[in-house]
Amino acid sequence: MAAVAGVLHARVDARRYETNAATREAPWVRRLILGAALSFFVLFLLMPLLAVFAEALRKGWFTYVTALTDPDALSAIYLTLLVAAIAVPLNLVFGVVAAWTIAKFEFRGKRFLTTLIDLPFSVSPVIAGLIFVLLFGAQGWFGDWLFEHDIKIIFAVPGLVLATVFVTFPFVARELIPLMEAQGREEEEAAVVLGANGWQIFWRVTLPNIKWGLLYGVILCNARAMGEFGAVSVVSGHIRGQTNTLPLHVEILYNEYNFAAAFAVASLLALLAMVTLGLKSVIEWKANQGVTATD
Repeated sequence: MAAVAGVLHARVDARRYETNAATREAPWVRRLILGAALSFFVLFLLMPLLAVFAEALRKGWFTYVTALTDPDALSAIYLTLLVAAIAVPLNLVFGVVAAWTIAKFEFRGKRFLTTLIDLPFSVSPVIAGLIFVLLFGAQGWFGDWLFEHDIKIIFAVPGLVLATVFVTFPFVARELIPLMEAQGREEEEAAVVLGANGWQIFWRVTLPNIKWGLLYGVILCNARAMGEFGAVSVVSGHIRGQTNTLPLHVEILYNEYNFAAAFAVASLLALLAMVTLGLKSVIEWKANQGVTATD
């Protein structure tokens, strides 16, 4: 038996060596690949980001601060945060419910529902905004009824929220569905056997298992909500101080050749993106630490 085990170990070691030898590249090939990756990173990611901050600060800190404290800029900042504060919790609730339904239950139309969740990924944001104009605009399906009851959706905050919710709702659900499917139903079924009700199962069993994936999806959803341009541009009307979010405000300033102010506001969006990236990295690290501790 010892001889047979020795032969098997020798064969395994030989196969590992052959695999490593087959995947081992020459030093110049590794340097070429690494150089190409770093060049792409510098040219298409790092340099544009540095250019935004350089242009924003070209005329000094006073001009930079003035651009960010302008009433229209403050209104755009407030509106961006307001829309995100409404859209992200709505998508959080929808994402958890959709993921729970798809991962934990079997029913007719399950694949169709999963496909519908990916719909905003395949529809242009501009088309998404146009859909809401056709539904809630003055000449839309519900336009007359909304006018009679003095309800404003298009060219108002509700329209911005609807457009943002539409383009961002897959993010939370798409992060949770594969995670909850991989975890299976055993722990929830055991909790049911022990007498736990639905809320107890969710708060004490399901939520602790999905918390890092949930936070990851919320961060991605929030980043897209604050940076959305296409759908919001269609339903906003570009009314200064009322319906302009930060991306729309940047566009208006740039079209007016006010480049310093445009890049100053754009740098604020860039900072938000960097903060989002930092939070995303921390959550990934925490999630990996949790998986390592479990193993």
